[in-house]
Amino acid sequence: MSGAKAPVSLQAAELSSTPETTLFPVRPERQRLESFLADLLAERCNRLGHGSVTPTFDLGAFRSELARFDFSKPQPLEELLSWTVAQMAHGIVQTTHPRYFGLFNPAPTFPAECADRIAGAFNPQLASWKTSPAAVEIESHVIRAVGYRVGFGPKATGHFTTGGAEANFTALLCALMRANTEYSTIGARAFPFPPLFYVSNESHLAWLKIAHQAGIGRHAVRFVGTDGTGRMDATALDHSIRSDIAAGGVPIMIVATAGTTNAGMIDPLRECATISRQHGLWYHVDAAWGGALIASDRRRDGLVGLELADSATIDAHKWFATTMGCGMFITPHNSALSSVFHVCADFMPSSIEGVDPYLTSLQWSRRLTGLRLFLALAAAGWKGYEAHVERAISLARLLRNSLIAKEWSVLNASSMAVVCAAPPPNSAPPRTIVERVLMSGRAWASVANFEGREVIRACITNGTSTPGDIAELVKALEAAR
Repeated sequence: MSGAKAPVSLQAAELSSTPETTLFPVRPERQRLESFLADLLAERCNRLGHGSVTPTFDLGAFRSELARFDFSKPQPLEELLSWTVAQMAHGIVQTTHPRYFGLFNPAPTFPAECADRIAGAFNPQLASWKTSPAAVEIESHVIRAVGYRVGFGPKATGHFTTGGAEANFTALLCALMRANTEYSTIGARAFPFPPLFYVSNESHLAWLKIAHQAGIGRHAVRFVGTDGTGRMDATALDHSIRSDIAAGGVPIMIVATAGTTNAGMIDPLRECATISRQHGLWYHVDAAWGGALIASDRRRDGLVGLELADSATIDAHKWFATTMGCGMFITPHNSALSSVFHVCADFMPSSIEGVDPYLTSLQWSRRLTGLRLFLALAAAGWKGYEAHVERAISLARLLRNSLIAKEWSVLNASSMAVVCAAPPPNSAPPRTIVERVLMSGRAWASVANFEGREVIRACITNGTSTPGDIAELVKALEAAR
């Protein structure tokens, strides 16, 4: 009937006049809860250094408690916050503890924690520049600043990633596309023979998963021997490439590591660059941890050759000490990323090639992670990070000298903050010593393999660790051997 109004399909009773206040509390209640949580976390932070580094909870009891949360009835948020903080305080390895000397997990900087709070509150969507121009511009600014410090020049480009694995995967995609542009449409079938890339025996084993994910298979990863010091042997690298070419393989990329996981060693960056140029290969440097040396004017020479790379990985959530899930992929090749990740999506609010992150990165919907490094760098400056890096290296030197004084052997000659040590003769094996230290809860270290020998690995990751914490680690190791 002409002019008739469409019937209303929803009953008024179905439409609540106010939001659900537990999920969306009114302002005074929100402020009260935020203060409550801030006090809980501050109290935990104050007690952190006095507790165990390792988990101290009963798994059976925890699972019984967890099973009570069947979500059939709402519970007071204050009680839930208290319960959750208590579980985190006792149910995980305390990577923020000043005597955590384990993997590359840092105690995050306070500016990075603030960034997470801001990003959570505004919740910007970083797929598109048009929806979040300020957020995208902040991240791009940081990437350019880090890329310039790397030596890629003022036009360095790239993006933030979930971590080193995503950044390294991006490097492999760039290498495959440079080798054969048809890879973007038909995948590995674009190559008449298997594509191959080269890493050292001391590289991160995520490369195996990355090769699998790229569809070229794990056999595409060629592991190159080291020179006896934990660094890739450049002569062996060149020989391996030439042998594979002669056998019909298709080399596409060389990966040098700047800061190996086990021992903090830096591969011969310039030699790797020269070999990559000779064979026309993409040259990538995995500086996920060691890349933080760019912050130190005294230590940057250790990364000479990084500026020759086609791309680099640096994890801000490692030595730059942001919260977890904040990696970076950086390249001097402005068009490389758009050629890898190009796509046409009419539903997106804009399609500005080279600006919209969804057109130049693996992810689509993405959190504002780069704000963590932006706030930390802006607050401390490069000089502040230089002091952070230098302090860690000084503490590692103190640990090295303290162990040698007690007749331990330090096997790695790293210029960074990693110490690989073997106990004196007639001691328990390294694995047993580490197990005893972890059981004591006094400190956290790990077992690693360095040049075919089992060692105890300690890495200085916490910006608040002190010489006293180093002394406590040495005491714990001595008591355990």
